[in-house]
Amino acid sequence: MIKAVDIHKSYGPLHVLKGVSLEVGQGEIVSIVGASGAGKTTLLQILGTLDTADRGEIWYDDVNVAMLKEKELARFRNEKIGFVFQAHDLLPEFTALENVCIPAMIKGQRLADARNRAMELLQFMKVDHRAMNKPTQLSGGEQQRVAVARALMNSPAAVLADEPSGNLDSVHARELHELFFRLRDQFRQTFIIVTHNEELASMADKKIMIKDGQKTE
Repeated sequence: MIKAVDIHKSYGPLHVLKGVSLEVGQGEIVSIVGASGAGKTTLLQILGTLDTADRGEIWYDDVNVAMLKEKELARFRNEKIGFVFQAHDLLPEFTALENVCIPAMIKGQRLADARNRAMELLQFMKVDHRAMNKPTQLSGGEQQRVAVARALMNSPAAVLADEPSGNLDSVHARELHELFFRLRDQFRQTFIIVTHNEELASMADKKIMIKDGQKTE
């Protein structure tokens, strides 16, 4: 479903990625691991079209994202890719419900339909009782569940997560990891997760090690 072919990326004289290739199937949970500075986050950003490779290709099914024009790429990213970051990145002035609705509103969906879908997701995440609370009124675990709901709002082809449990204690981290697998089992949701959490990395269907900008077995 997702294929990266010979991805290279440099920042000035620093060659961060040196020919990384990988494939991810629908419904797979793939972890990307490695030391700090190995190139994990750079690879994730390129897979998510937030950054571009100097050389190589990224395919989502039969779509080569490098061939998309700027507006097409923005639309593709909004509709096909969900993002979960370590810092949650919820907008503080909006409620949990409103934060979850944002991707659908960008897509142009009717507000009533977006709210219904958002409430369904919050209910699945077991935070629907916090729908009208703002992020500062939520615990770290609740904020991350809202962030996952937002990532799922447009039923993306894949959810890309960068250290999603990095700011959580061990109990909430385990709950979040279990949530990913429930989503995979019930909805065939695909996840690509950069993590230093060995428990999560080992639970994944596939573990990819990045070392010195290259994939190692």
